[in-house]
Amino acid sequence: MRRVRYHAYGDPDVLTMEEADIPTPGPGQVLIRAEAIGANFVDTKFRRGPAAGPLFQRALPGRLTGDVVGTVEAAGPGVDTRQVGRRVAGLAEDAFADYVLTDAQWLAPVPDGLDLGAASMLPMGAPVALRSLRTGRLAPGETVLIHAAAGGIGHLAVQLAKLLGAGLVIATAGTPAKLDFVRECGADIAIDYTDGDWPEQVRRAAPRGVDVVLDSVGGEILRRSFDVLNPLGRAVIYGAAGGELTGVPVTDLFALKSVAGFSLIAWRAADPEQARHDITEAAGYAASGRLRTAVHTRLPLAEAAAAHRLFEVRSQLGRILLLT
Repeated sequence: MRRVRYHAYGDPDVLTMEEADIPTPGPGQVLIRAEAIGANFVDTKFRRGPAAGPLFQRALPGRLTGDVVGTVEAAGPGVDTRQVGRRVAGLAEDAFADYVLTDAQWLAPVPDGLDLGAASMLPMGAPVALRSLRTGRLAPGETVLIHAAAGGIGHLAVQLAKLLGAGLVIATAGTPAKLDFVRECGADIAIDYTDGDWPEQVRRAAPRGVDVVLDSVGGEILRRSFDVLNPLGRAVIYGAAGGELTGVPVTDLFALKSVAGFSLIAWRAADPEQARHDITEAAGYAASGRLRTAVHTRLPLAEAAAAHRLFEVRSQLGRILLLT
């Protein structure tokens, strides 16, 4: 089979297509014959190695993560063999390949008629967006600020905030095209976070402050977000795409503001039953057409480097898919 890995850190050109044996599923695993792989931005950081900073260190050879959509070909020990033949989606560590191993426990059944883009968001993207909003205890009628709202998870968070009853959704993005895109996704207000006065723009839109902030950028974006939270406001951090985790001054919290972190892996360990329900809930929204996944482009697996270039110029609107 074909797979994509990297054997040195560096630019997208280090991604190499190679031949490998089809892997055998171990205990608790299934083997998926991949149709499509949803690429993840974080792998562009891992691929750069030490140059990306201490948050993004992985040993070589580098394996690319991804949300794999396909058919179960084989089940490992301890896995119900009735899974074989089912169309599923799963988050995988060595995902850019024709055949992929993943944890059977976290497979997402793909509803009939669901397109590849939407199916690719079931294992990770949609559950992260949904649970991040719930970690922020978003209540009906409240105001939510969503950073990086044009990304694969961000554009789902905009829609889910509306579905959960948010009264006002403010979305930030970095280009005019992305601002138009997040409005199409349902954002009431779209603000360019590259403008130095973006917090002032948020305050004009929400004079009493925002109730919930969702942030996957970190650094100064996170720090300045506390300036626009109202008393009892909650910030939820689910990533650090900017590569920097700026400390939040304790004095910011004295104003009755709070901050929480969210990790899908930690959530699965803490409450596996609810984590599985999140997948089911997200699948229901997608199957009913209430949650739409935007696919920026579909590329053949051999063009994995092109996918990473799109991530690095920050031009994508929604999801990037690799097709086998």
